[in-house]
Amino acid sequence: MKKKSLSAKKKTHNKLLINLKNPLINKIYRNFENFVKFNLKKSSFSVAISGGIDSLALAYFSKCYSINNSVKVKFYHVDHKLRKESSKEAQKLKFLLKNFDINCKILKWIGVKPKANIQSIARKKRYDLIYKECLKDKINFIFIAHHIDDLYENFIIRLLRGSGLKGLVSFNQLKTNYNYKLKILRPLISQKKTDLDYVSKKVFNFKFEDPSNKNLNFKRIRIRNLINNLKSEGLDLEKLRLTINNLSDSNYTIDYYVNENIKYNSKYYKQKKSYILNKDFFNKPHEIVFRSLINLLKKIGNKYYAPRGKSVSQLLAKFGAGEIKKINISGCILEKINNSFIIYKEK
Repeated sequence: MKKKSLSAKKKTHNKLLINLKNPLINKIYRNFENFVKFNLKKSSFSVAISGGIDSLALAYFSKCYSINNSVKVKFYHVDHKLRKESSKEAQKLKFLLKNFDINCKILKWIGVKPKANIQSIARKKRYDLIYKECLKDKINFIFIAHHIDDLYENFIIRLLRGSGLKGLVSFNQLKTNYNYKLKILRPLISQKKTDLDYVSKKVFNFKFEDPSNKNLNFKRIRIRNLINNLKSEGLDLEKLRLTINNLSDSNYTIDYYVNENIKYNSKYYKQKKSYILNKDFFNKPHEIVFRSLINLLKKIGNKYYAPRGKSVSQLLAKFGAGEIKKINISGCILEKINNSFIIYKEK
């Protein structure tokens, strides 16, 4: 690289780092840095950027971390092409970020777009595209900009769906597996959206707001408005956070026994990519068996999303009653052979 280019890059880096002298920005960055060092050590990671205030703040902290620790960081933006303006916005975002020495790669969703369940399908497509890019770059971690306001919204949505304990607290996890090769991390999950807004304005002074964030046809937006109304009626978000943390502790305890059940009552055969389950695997409380089976189905099927809870419960009931000996579920086959069960991938 030419001396002139190196000098310009150094000036840009200095402008970015000087913002860390701000007390609030520095506090959030230190938490971010500690999180990354604890969970990744010196590993490279990637960042999903939407262009909203939260993802821009995440991009900023990630860039500062890469400068301070000499760690490779990749930045991706997914153009879903669900709106006419999305491609122009993506290119503008790429251009603006380039001024901060943030090289953002645009990933395009090519193909027929859904007419229903749009947000859920778009989310899965986004992760699929980023996962393929991470494979090319040999990266095993993707950072997403979920914050504490997202946590509250997700909790209420799951509550209204009638989700179980695991579903209610799933968003509270700092790290989840997309599959056995890629981990999704939420380093800003404890931060308030207003603080991230402050960071983005201070550093970038621009943002791209998706119009769907105000579209009342989407449940998440209606829930967001509901929470704001409940706050005016006296909802204490700190107490809600305490409730979620307490539920998370209970969930952690159940997961411990799930891991024990898998460890002692199942065996993985690498060559055949299958699990053999002994009869004791099913002689546990329903929730332990339920989660254990879901974990194994996800692993064998190599899926990010677990099979529907209702389907797994029905499957367990039918096997328990001796109604079936073989069934297809979530890209896998579960088959009873004598007193044992085998799980293998569907061909």
